[in-house]
Amino acid sequence: MMSSVFHPTIALLQSSSLTTVVQQEIERAILVGEYEPGSKLVEATLAEKMGVSRGPVREAFRMLEEAGLVRNEKNRGVFVRDIPIDEAVEIFDLRAAMDELVGRQLAKNITPAQLKEIKDLVSTMEKAVKTEDAYNYHLLNLKFHDRLVEMAGNRKLTDIYRKLIKELSLFRRLNLADGWLMPISASEHRQIVKAIASGDADVAGRVMFAHAMESKERTIENDLRRQARLQLPTRAESTGTERPKRENR
Repeated sequence: MMSSVFHPTIALLQSSSLTTVVQQEIERAILVGEYEPGSKLVEATLAEKMGVSRGPVREAFRMLEEAGLVRNEKNRGVFVRDIPIDEAVEIFDLRAAMDELVGRQLAKNITPAQLKEIKDLVSTMEKAVKTEDAYNYHLLNLKFHDRLVEMAGNRKLTDIYRKLIKELSLFRRLNLADGWLMPISASEHRQIVKAIASGDADVAGRVMFAHAMESKERTIENDLRRQARLQLPTRAESTGTERPKRENR
């Protein structure tokens, strides 16, 4: 008969595993846009939706806060984090430097099997462009860059990169929401593969750096457009039919 001394350990492992599953599912939903920035995540609602107790959801919130994807406001609750544009720009600059290093490493060390894998990914991305499938294009875009970093073989770089990319995911998804940008993005990815396949570390590094900087510029432009739309006058204001303001008495 098994001693009861093992039961707490098993329970802890089960709880830890469940928390990880819950955390990964909430993270996936945030990254693909199911939960918009600024939206509130309700512990009880998510627990019911996933068929779990509230404990794993609460612990998942803590992990997501550490990852920079949510914020916990005292007496208000947990909200999907809205990354300010100035912070996004800083992350893009870091990403560009890391991408340059990745490009240089891959040009020197990529295997034929790895090269085929990223070529196939770009081909799949181009199919998504043809069908105007922005949702799956965004997911493929994330996978393409994640695999490049993983193939470079620097585990510490991979860990840091993934944390930063999760925070940037909102902006990258919004960049691709405009369908006309997808062919441009796909073309840039094709150029990345070509540069890596050339075996020229300098060229591959420059191309990957340039791609990240182009993404940064698109992000800044898109944010300016969004801010301009938010500042547009209401229909009543634009037609001069708004109600007159009450005089101070």
